[in-house]
Amino acid sequence: MLAHFAAAAGVLGLLTVTPGPDMAVVTRRTLAAGPGDALRTSGGVALGLLVWGALAAAGLAAVLTASPTAYLVIKLLGACYLVYLGARTLWQHRHSAPDTPADAAGATGGGPWRTGLISNVLNPKIAVCYTGLLPTLAPPQLPAAWAMVLLVLLHAALTLAWLGGYVLLLTRSGHLLRSPRNRRFLGLTTGVVLIGFGLVAVSV
Repeated sequence: MLAHFAAAAGVLGLLTVTPGPDMAVVTRRTLAAGPGDALRTSGGVALGLLVWGALAAAGLAAVLTASPTAYLVIKLLGACYLVYLGARTLWQHRHSAPDTPADAAGATGGGPWRTGLISNVLNPKIAVCYTGLLPTLAPPQLPAAWAMVLLVLLHAALTLAWLGGYVLLLTRSGHLLRSPRNRRFLGLTTGVVLIGFGLVAVSV
């Protein structure tokens, strides 16, 4: 059983560290309101995983992935949300980045927990992952329901650890972020990336 969990941790770890909307959202919150805000956003992302885990356990995630219409609706909502966040970020950094995180606190587009939660709940690919991939990683020695619970918790823990480390890395780069030019460049890049993820989500 330990071998199964080790293999599952490896697969979920690769999924976690692959750059995606979560990292872009966390980068945006770090620039706009500081590391504390970004860590709470990471918590919202992890909470979104738990929500998808509960939906998968209830069978709703499977219904979503089996219904092209429902999948399309969630995909479009998620894409629109990412484009919205990206557009706000570009507008915020159109001239120069705020001198301090507090100056941008009103331009973050919602509370950190809510931002992380919504960005993940509106990601139908998590539903596909939890209904298609996770069952194949479950140790056969455990009941399916318990195995899914443990795998979802493992994924959430890996996500928290990875995003928390990423926020710490950004914070350690404070000497770079203190430069208005660097903050503006990173902010504009993050905005473009968020819009790009939104457009890609629509096309796949």
